[in-house]
Amino acid sequence: MSVSPLDYRYGRPEAKEIWSREGRHSRQLDVERALVWAHCQLGRVSAEHYDIIADISDPGIVTADRVDEIEAETRHDIMALTKAMAEKAGEAAWCIHLGATSNDIVDSAVALQIRDSIRLQRQSLMTLLTTLCDLAERERDTVMLGRTHGQAAVPITFGLKIAVFVDEFRRHLIRLDELESRAITGKFLGAVGTGAAQGKNAKELQQLILEHLGLTVPVATTQVVGRDRYIEWVGWMANVAASVEKLLQEVRNLQRSEIAEVGEWFDVEKQVGSSTMAHKRNPITAENASGLARIVRSMIIPSYENALLWHERDLANSSSERFTLSHAMILLDDILAKSDKVMGKCVVDVERMLANIESQNGLVMAEKIMLALVDEGIHRDQAHEILRAASMVAVAENRHLREICGEDDAVTNAFSPEELDELFDPSSHLGVSGEIVDESIKLATVSYTHLTLPTILLV
Repeated sequence: MSVSPLDYRYGRPEAKEIWSREGRHSRQLDVERALVWAHCQLGRVSAEHYDIIADISDPGIVTADRVDEIEAETRHDIMALTKAMAEKAGEAAWCIHLGATSNDIVDSAVALQIRDSIRLQRQSLMTLLTTLCDLAERERDTVMLGRTHGQAAVPITFGLKIAVFVDEFRRHLIRLDELESRAITGKFLGAVGTGAAQGKNAKELQQLILEHLGLTVPVATTQVVGRDRYIEWVGWMANVAASVEKLLQEVRNLQRSEIAEVGEWFDVEKQVGSSTMAHKRNPITAENASGLARIVRSMIIPSYENALLWHERDLANSSSERFTLSHAMILLDDILAKSDKVMGKCVVDVERMLANIESQNGLVMAEKIMLALVDEGIHRDQAHEILRAASMVAVAENRHLREICGEDDAVTNAFSPEELDELFDPSSHLGVSGEIVDESIKLATVSYTHLTLPTILLV
């Protein structure tokens, strides 16, 4: 019986695989195999016995089902894993889990899951970023109302609005590169971090194992990897989730009936907006992803709590982390894919944008006209008062600000009718927005070298 919506409603298969029962099992087998390989490199295990371990470290041979059967008896997941491996290893069973503690296996396997998660997240983010760049470029000069405090402010372009998000998601990619080496840290120094069970070659053994697995080598650990690393990654996911919801919130607000400038694509042939209101075209994908983004952000608090382990460790983090890491990653992957879907087919109504500007009776042009008066030698405070008074008249009498300005001697003495008409053209109020869009796209699309782990990376 399925209980979690992740089982039947949310999440992409490629994300779920990483954090599935089977995904966890296969990566723990990889870690156990790498341990024996490292012992082989140091001469403690023969090549023949390593080959046996390598052959049986396969989830098709040592199955997750068999591990679960043994765990039901032992009530210890890693001991169940090693016993299941031993059943298949024959004479090589002696070297399985040699000198390791359970959390050497668990935390190193989790690091593999995080590594694979980050690879997928980078790909998903770059896909969304490409979509946003295309949209920003397409709508570079599309004039619309800018809004502050929920009210009409001054003209902006839809391209600039999207460029803000382009740069925000570019920063998230940079952050991901910066944190990756810290987040994918394993460990192999035993029960309290001394490496005593591994002997004089403990540090070399750890280095061999983790480098072989493509993981970062820690400077110092207890029985566990420091959870500050997990906090940083979950915090990054929460940050991205906030950006995604902010983007989708913008779409949802611009789709409101009284605005109707931008909207989520709607299949008019088949899609149903409401079971009773037949006319509805609801932004359901954007709303869905926004709700899931809140769940991702909620994983921050338990992630901080999981760092507060007693002494060299306790087990209070274990059950919680099975939710925080997996659910945050799977849901973030889901909402990134849904955001790409929304923005890739985003409907932009240029005529409605212009109509909404026009509905303001020229009031949103007041700022530039005020500054133009200053350029003509009128004191800034006087120019502000001229436009403030004219705006109040325009509102009170429901007249266009251009008409009111045309009746003011200070304005007509400064500008010809043609010049005044140009000042009231929305496209003349865009400043350097086009340049900003271009620069944002350029920075986002320039190929940059992702951080790579050197041979020995100590963090």
